[in-house]
Amino acid sequence: MQKTIIVGGSGFIGTRLGRRLKIANAEFAVIDKIISKTFPDKTVLADVRDIEGLRKAVDGEVIINLAAEHRDDVRPKSLYGEVNVQGARNLCEVARQKKINNIIFTSTVAVYGFAHPDTDESGEINYFNEYGRTKWQAEEVYKRWQSEDPENRTLVIVRPTVAFGEQNRGNVYNLLRQISSGRFVMIGSGKNRKSMAYVENIAAFLEFSLKFAPGLHIYNYIDKPDLDMNTMVASVRQKLGRGSGVGPRLPYLLGLTGGYLCDAIALLTGKSLPVSSIRVKKFTATTQFATSISKTGFVPPVTLSEGLERTLRHEFLEDHSCETEFFTE
Repeated sequence: MQKTIIVGGSGFIGTRLGRRLKIANAEFAVIDKIISKTFPDKTVLADVRDIEGLRKAVDGEVIINLAAEHRDDVRPKSLYGEVNVQGARNLCEVARQKKINNIIFTSTVAVYGFAHPDTDESGEINYFNEYGRTKWQAEEVYKRWQSEDPENRTLVIVRPTVAFGEQNRGNVYNLLRQISSGRFVMIGSGKNRKSMAYVENIAAFLEFSLKFAPGLHIYNYIDKPDLDMNTMVASVRQKLGRGSGVGPRLPYLLGLTGGYLCDAIALLTGKSLPVSSIRVKKFTATTQFATSISKTGFVPPVTLSEGLERTLRHEFLEDHSCETEFFTE
């Protein structure tokens, strides 16, 4: 039985993946800077920036790299390159030394930037931030590793869209929390569509990809259908008992002006605010992607609507305050 090493496995997606592997009685270990609260007995402490630490920690046949700097407000910005790019170089070097021929890397649709609707895996690379840039550079590092021995090495690059689910404290949760509190204000027309990915399905696809043959495999990960913001917000409001429709609405230009004002305040005070111009732009943009995953035979275990219902129920209708929270974008 092959042993899977989940680098960055103490986080949101890694914890879900670990649970799936445990149910499947698969052998795995977690490598992270912090001890996994779910799998403390399977965790080895190491940092992807420290190649010596990785050499000692990595002991298996498959590497799944989930470790990343991904928030919009990471400081210093050099951390993006140190973790995302140099971390990739270090893992590839360890894989060479230990003759590991299977790497699965979670990249991001951010490599496409503000892409045209239904951009698939062949879409133009046009990142707009350090996260997207360094994830793309990391992909190139892994591709070079795979090309050194293409007949024997398997590289799977998964580019998820925005991930959500129970226990996550990222952008989708922040939106749901605002709606739940009654303080949500829709910015813009709300006709823009958003591709989303439920965490259980991402973890399931990573598990599924462990069976892929040698070669280079690149997939966007999206749970269909894509919802427009009006539909999603109205549905959430109804399920949380907040009435029908989307509630108050603010014109885009006014909302963007408020975002720039928050940028200035954050710059002057040195404090990160929940609203920024980039977040307004991201909220009102259409981020709609296509994927060729269906060609692999993979079927998501949970529908998008069921994933949203599970998340709403867990976060706002039931008490899970004692559980671990995962903070992401």
